[in-house]
Amino acid sequence: MTDTAASSVGPLVTGAEIARLAGVTRAAVSNWRRRYDDFPAPAGGAANSPLYALGEVQEWLDKQRKGQEVSPEVELWQALRALHGEQMIGGLAQVAGVLAGEAGAAVPDDIADRLKALARTASPADLVNALTDRFMDSARRAGSDQVTPERVVRALCHFAPELPSGATVFDPACGIGVLLLAVASDAEVRRCGQEMDADSARFAQLRADILGRPGVHIVAGDSLRADAWPDLRADLVICDPPAGVTEWGREELLLDSRWDLGTPSKAEGELAWLQHAYAHTVPGGHVLMVMPASVAYRKAGRRIRAELVRRGILRQVVALPPGTATSHALPIHLWCLRRPEGAGGADTNHTVRMVDLTDNSPDGSLKPRAHQMADVPLIELLDDVVDLTPGSHLRSRHRDYPGEYAALRKELEGEIRRLAALLPELTAGGGPGSLDGATTSVADLARAGLVVYDGQEPVSASEQLDTDYLRGFLRSSANTRRSTSASGTYRFDGRGARIPRMGIDDQRRYGSAFRALTAFEEGMRKVDELSRQLAEVARDGLATGALAPLE
Repeated sequence: MTDTAASSVGPLVTGAEIARLAGVTRAAVSNWRRRYDDFPAPAGGAANSPLYALGEVQEWLDKQRKGQEVSPEVELWQALRALHGEQMIGGLAQVAGVLAGEAGAAVPDDIADRLKALARTASPADLVNALTDRFMDSARRAGSDQVTPERVVRALCHFAPELPSGATVFDPACGIGVLLLAVASDAEVRRCGQEMDADSARFAQLRADILGRPGVHIVAGDSLRADAWPDLRADLVICDPPAGVTEWGREELLLDSRWDLGTPSKAEGELAWLQHAYAHTVPGGHVLMVMPASVAYRKAGRRIRAELVRRGILRQVVALPPGTATSHALPIHLWCLRRPEGAGGADTNHTVRMVDLTDNSPDGSLKPRAHQMADVPLIELLDDVVDLTPGSHLRSRHRDYPGEYAALRKELEGEIRRLAALLPELTAGGGPGSLDGATTSVADLARAGLVVYDGQEPVSASEQLDTDYLRGFLRSSANTRRSTSASGTYRFDGRGARIPRMGIDDQRRYGSAFRALTAFEEGMRKVDELSRQLAEVARDGLATGALAPLE
């Protein structure tokens, strides 16, 4: 939509903003879009993230009386928020326990009454999903990383391998189970999870039970310090680990057998989670890890990254679009690993696929275009840095070396021809010292009001004096020496500088020559930069095979 079209319909709002306006969940707004033919049509945005005209939305809500009163679901949420505050997940776990018919589960009477009222019109599955959506939306708006954002879940589901029936999926930091339940949702697989926060683990398990998802087993505990699944080997391990946590237990786990690729430093907790996930894969099994972009190049993790590459374990690194992690603005990557099936822990894999989606919309397509991906040979990654940032490897591969070389060469040739024409025609003068006789100082010119200063540059203030003539003589070697202090500092406006006395016509002849020389010097600096760029493009193009010498 153009800016003009957007302005004609007024402010635009998202589906989530409509939900907050009406006091319902985003799922309810999606349901309205499907059920009501007169629901406002999108006025902008993309197919996956439509925008609506606020005026049209408000008119529709008023007509339907959707925004006139607070829904029972919102009243339940508000009551839970008032009771539990920042410990909302504990309240959700209590509610889920009641909905699941858990023995001994109880909630305060006012919460119980609201649940009974809601149960008349909605199933327990609908209720728990609605509460989960509202909790995720609340966490997103608060900038919390307590739950994996929907866009990250979507990316992991997109890049996850297809799993056979009966496979095992494991998430060692599963939170409330959003990612664990979403990946391979159409497959009959066993799902195992562990979560440090006991309330989150309980809610995740209860939600799976209420949704009728068999084969889901989630336990509470610290996966790194107290692995509840020591013998589990999964076909797929997915993980959105805690980011930037230094107290992950390194001192207690220095000799742990999971550090097969190297002992992570205290600052590299993400690489500890990665190795923990990798330790839980079967031969041929996969790992999908959400990683901060900085893990791809930080010095402390170089050795572990090198081992991942050298053994053929790392298969793909995807730089996700900005805004994918809605709780913060930091860029994130998705690392895709596969445990080798061959003996010795190595594989015949010789490349790592680098995918850079940073130019895409976070709600747009996740399918990379040709210029957004490249299979990089392992040997190119195993340098002193072992930088696994996709953009670092894609820029050189998708450059138009022939086009760049031809354009730079043409520009350089044109600049050289222009420079030759800039050089002034000069003839023999009266000899060295012939202009030293009748001279005047810049100080005298300034006192007479013939010179003013535009910043540090002297400028003629009279038709009796040509500016280019003045500046040209000020830059002569004789005046440079006069304008240099004992400490070696050059003062461009040195009062001791002297210039010859000439008539204005002669000044203009000299000024024209000086002006041409100044333009020549500036052109030479441009030629120097063009020459450097041209040599770099030619050298890299020849080295990569993008360019070849004529036969």
